[in-house]
Amino acid sequence: MKKLAVIIFFATLCLILIGLIIVMSASSTYSATRFNSAFYLFNQHLYKVVFGFAMLIIFCFVPYEWYRKISKPAILVTALLLLITLFIAPQVKGSGRWLNLGFTTIQPADIAKLVLIIHLAFLLEKKREYVTELKNGFMTLLSWVLIIVALIFFQPNVSTAILITVVSLTMIFVGGARIKHVLISSLVLICSAGTLMMIFPHSRKRILSFIYSFGENGQLAHQVKQGIISLGSGGLFGIGIGGSRQSNLFLPESYGDFILAILGEETGFVGVVIVLFLYLTLFTAGILVAKKTKDRFGQMLAFGISFSIIIYAFANTAVATGVVPTTGFSLPFISYGGTSVVFLCISIGILINIAINNYSLEKSKLKSTETNSYNKTTLAVEEIRL
Repeated sequence: MKKLAVIIFFATLCLILIGLIIVMSASSTYSATRFNSAFYLFNQHLYKVVFGFAMLIIFCFVPYEWYRKISKPAILVTALLLLITLFIAPQVKGSGRWLNLGFTTIQPADIAKLVLIIHLAFLLEKKREYVTELKNGFMTLLSWVLIIVALIFFQPNVSTAILITVVSLTMIFVGGARIKHVLISSLVLICSAGTLMMIFPHSRKRILSFIYSFGENGQLAHQVKQGIISLGSGGLFGIGIGGSRQSNLFLPESYGDFILAILGEETGFVGVVIVLFLYLTLFTAGILVAKKTKDRFGQMLAFGISFSIIIYAFANTAVATGVVPTTGFSLPFISYGGTSVVFLCISIGILINIAINNYSLEKSKLKSTETNSYNKTTLAVEEIRL
């Protein structure tokens, strides 16, 4: 388990360092044009990454069992923050997602991603005997998911709501729920979400644009087209860090949602494969931690964190390559971010703590076994002497 903690730490560190390099390269032109400083956005990102990394270190030493106690208060406070966001958050690009606290801004949906995982892990342990039942088990779990997802959906932040639902239902299924309950609820939610999405102009525009792109005269959205050009320009080894042409105001959100395109342009196919390999390494190590953890809460918490990171990474990859409609998915640890970077780092800190705690438990059990074995051997020797 100790080795897994080390692997998780260094895989995360590598992703963060790659992110810093690519954000600096991708944001410099826009930053110089908008803020008269090529390093303004990079510096803002760096502050948040440093703070997030400090949180990662701190949360490595916070016993994960403590989250059982704060699970319900945390989910209630998160729901309240999301409710406040619905009414007072300023509209940016058709949605209100950010709360201004004066000294900083936060995106409550990023907080909800982690808090909901913690609460579901708690409930899956508490209701372990009832999780196969529809009324006392499955619906109790699903009700919390629906509350959080609905508050995010109507910001509107449709893409985040969908991914949180995917992560949550997967956790519930892995936690022991019947597959028919999960499939039926998934089908109902997909139909409901598909209908409701069409009431939001920007969501409707993105979906219809994506559908029409498959027609005879269909064209890809400008952002996706520029992203694919950027990815294709990199070749096998890329054109070098800082050499991106698409980041020179051709590709919108080049340092955010479409940073993978700049990564591909500057480091090539090899660079993209390395990053995806790091995500897979992180996911595999996290799943092994979940498998080896002794208590149910730790198992589900480790699984939820690991699965959420990999699903967000591959969702961003799908957007950058035009496989799914453009959304607000950021690339974990690499895209420019604030609340998302901090809470991703906290998630990794929790995951490492689960690995460390269970390593200590294994070590103490091993010592206990060795002591018992030694005592038995000593008694046997004494009996022979007698």
